[in-house]
Amino acid sequence: MLLVPAMHCAGCLGTVERSLAALAGVSSARVNLTARQVEVRHGGAVTVPMLVDALAAAGFASQPRGEDLAPAPSAVRALLAPLAVAGFAAMNVMLMSVSVWSGAEGATRELFHWLSALIAVPAIAYAGRPFFGSAARALRHARSNMDVPITIGVLLATGLSCYETVTHGRDVWFDGTLMLLFFLLAGRALDAAMRDRARAGVDALLREAAPGALVIGRDGGAQWLAARDLAPGMVMRVAAGERLAADGTIIVGTSRFDRSLLTGESTPLPGTVGEALLAGMLNCDAPVDVRVTAVGQSTTLAEIAALMAAAGQHRSRYVRIADRVSRLYAPLVHTLALASFLGWLALGAGWHQALVVAIAVLIITCPCALGLAVPVAQVVAAGTLLRGGILVKDGSALERLARVDRALLDKTGTLTMGRPLPDPAAIAALPADVAQVALGLATHSRHPLCRALAGALAAAGYRAAPLSDLREVPGHGVSARWQGLAVALRRPDQPEPRLTSLLTIEQREAWLIGFADRLRPDAGDALAMLRALGIEASILSGDGSGAVAAIARLTGLAAEAEASPVAKQQAIARLQAEGHRVLMAGDGLNDAPALAAADASIAPGTASDAGRQAADFVFVTESLLALPRAVVTARRSMRIVRQNFTLAATYNLVAVPLAMLGLVTPLIAAVAMSASSLLVVANSLRLGLPPRLPRGAPR
Repeated sequence: MLLVPAMHCAGCLGTVERSLAALAGVSSARVNLTARQVEVRHGGAVTVPMLVDALAAAGFASQPRGEDLAPAPSAVRALLAPLAVAGFAAMNVMLMSVSVWSGAEGATRELFHWLSALIAVPAIAYAGRPFFGSAARALRHARSNMDVPITIGVLLATGLSCYETVTHGRDVWFDGTLMLLFFLLAGRALDAAMRDRARAGVDALLREAAPGALVIGRDGGAQWLAARDLAPGMVMRVAAGERLAADGTIIVGTSRFDRSLLTGESTPLPGTVGEALLAGMLNCDAPVDVRVTAVGQSTTLAEIAALMAAAGQHRSRYVRIADRVSRLYAPLVHTLALASFLGWLALGAGWHQALVVAIAVLIITCPCALGLAVPVAQVVAAGTLLRGGILVKDGSALERLARVDRALLDKTGTLTMGRPLPDPAAIAALPADVAQVALGLATHSRHPLCRALAGALAAAGYRAAPLSDLREVPGHGVSARWQGLAVALRRPDQPEPRLTSLLTIEQREAWLIGFADRLRPDAGDALAMLRALGIEASILSGDGSGAVAAIARLTGLAAEAEASPVAKQQAIARLQAEGHRVLMAGDGLNDAPALAAADASIAPGTASDAGRQAADFVFVTESLLALPRAVVTARRSMRIVRQNFTLAATYNLVAVPLAMLGLVTPLIAAVAMSASSLLVVANSLRLGLPPRLPRGAPR
């Protein structure tokens, strides 16, 4: 895996992949544009220095991606200083230009030209560096990109303005050049901001495992070892509250383990001698000794991370609208400017007039409106969604979400709240003294069901009965004595079709208390709205078939239960092979590969770290209306983007012929270019209005 920080568009993606694929021994090269990294598969004869040299020959600096490598610096930070310099200089030069436009002549006019040059030339040299450097790298390696015509236009306009200043000419175009750089940098910074929000799911996922473990030697001594130093056969002592650093099998002790990171199931489950455990699981109750069976890249956690990385490579190949349009931009602008210059020379004009016309063409066709069309719309849409409790992490996800026609929904924590609550009828059926005993037992356990039961009983007005001899057996329940009688709150002896607790009091009958995970608020309305939007939804869950079937009956959705991370990815791949665009909604680590593989993905704010990082959107509200709200906003944003491109194209169809005919000076070209950019921004601001959700199709 190589980091390639300079990649920023689909053209870069293609160049990097072609450069690496041309090496003998390289079988494939797959770029993840969001993470700015490339995965290379090759034979033993190919070395990392060879890959780095091949990319350097194509104009891209790279470095191997190590496990502990710090993330690449934010692209936005690198653009903020040039943006500020261009804006500050443009405002000052524009103030002096007002005097020139107002009719200043002679020495006064020349003084303002010289002052403008003193401010503009250093500012242009500094603010233009992102474009100049990119254009130089492209030309050095015999290729072109969008920055080449921008650089040519800026340098020619600056050079001709300096010439006019020195030769006492009447017109200079420093103000227009600075405005051009300011708008271009603004568009690029907005675009970079959206790209920088993209997920870093694999890194977050690998951090879920413990950094190391306490290893017990054959002599009984204990030594702390980092996770990378663990080896199969070693014995780890995992204390209560610690996560496992490697896969293994329990050899001593009994405890309960929170497996939600891997299965999505919110209730800790018991683990006894001989039980297999996985890296990332949390030990809830008591210390256990675990014999290591798999470490490092062999653990289940690492395998899921690999699935996420592979899925991210697939989704990163989506070519954004702006990238598709930009492929035609550079050759078209070069052709128009050169044709203008040669045409005016052929008609007998001098080189000065022909060059002024060519510069006007380069400036008036500079892609400010094009560069702002997508990022401004995405930023405004992201702001609207954020006010509604939905965080947009990847701007290109709005484009992908706008096209979805299938939705796969996880159960626990996504369709439901992920917090099982006791059945109100069962609570109401308890005699008062029995309810007080149940509350006393429940308050002495950290089990999620006990906590939920204690909350419900306290809310009903009961007070805990005084108990003695309290004991808790992990995975089995809590027991005590009450008024000399043995009492217990424990698992039922026989398996039940749903989550239940058994309350027993010596010499009295037993009471079964059922629990159920409630649906998210507005779940029915949200699903109806998705149908109205033409999106067919179904449940895809790793939970047990009984729990999934109960939710499927409540929602009327088709369901697939006990799905592993690989099975979820395969389900998405099948739908995509049939031509569907898939939205995945999930919250657990077992959902992370599917979240990365889907065309678009969303996770609740209560999701695991890996789930939140893998998703394109995160909603922090409890209501499931976040799903249709995100889809509606995404579709609105794409309509605005298409309108923006239409406005930009219409502007160029009108302005370019005028510039080629010599009817537009570079200054007027800069003003016209700025006006088209402002028009695109104004159109995008309409996305700030709250989205109108569909009423929903009848069931």
